[in-house]
Amino acid sequence: MKEKITVIKVGGKIVEEDASLAALLDRFAAIEGRKVLIHGGGRSATRIAEKLGIESKMVDGRRITDEETLKVVTMVYGGLVNKNIVAGLQARGVNALGLTGADCNIITAHKRPVKSIDYGFVGDVDCADGDMLSRLIEQGITPIVAPLTHDGKGTILNTNADTMAAETAKALATVYETTLIYCFEFPGVMRDPEDADSLIATITGESYRQLLADGIISGGMIPKMENAFNAIGNGVAKVIITKADAIDGTHGTHIIA
Repeated sequence: MKEKITVIKVGGKIVEEDASLAALLDRFAAIEGRKVLIHGGGRSATRIAEKLGIESKMVDGRRITDEETLKVVTMVYGGLVNKNIVAGLQARGVNALGLTGADCNIITAHKRPVKSIDYGFVGDVDCADGDMLSRLIEQGITPIVAPLTHDGKGTILNTNADTMAAETAKALATVYETTLIYCFEFPGVMRDPEDADSLIATITGESYRQLLADGIISGGMIPKMENAFNAIGNGVAKVIITKADAIDGTHGTHIIA
């Protein structure tokens, strides 16, 4: 019987504000057993880029990453945000290790091909090394992964954290019974974001297609859902979308294969 592991992906807004970060780290530290945290940090990157006189360019919520922007996101994601989380977890008795995809070669990617938009140094994941991650985890280490990968040729790539979480969970599913939890500002997938009672408790492939057709799921939620179904279809035992104050896996929207 496989041991259990929990992979948590948390958005940048939650880890960039002191109060919400402290609350998240308390809850993350309380999760029993093996665990991994994957985080964002986009708002901090935008603020620091502005102070450095570097314009942040976004298309449909995705950051165009030119050479100067790549330097900023590498510093912010892999440095400032990542190490704040690591230090906070160490204070809570969690032996955390901050990583990017380049560290221990845990996540490799390729530069996204130019189609209608040139996103610059943005990576699409090729492979996550579940064996290397599990070797770290079995030493009592909790990986804290910044949304950066590398191409194996010396180039860091800015990479979508939701995708990194799904690929990490899939890689770990060969070793562990894996639960992937996406947490953000809502209790889960909502029929009406303004109605707290409109949570959709479960979503199957069939109901997802209907929710898409009805326009209930749209915009940035679509790639999150696609990553969730990718994970659940590739060995991940559970995928849950929930609020950051409910990462114990008992609340939110459950994605069903």
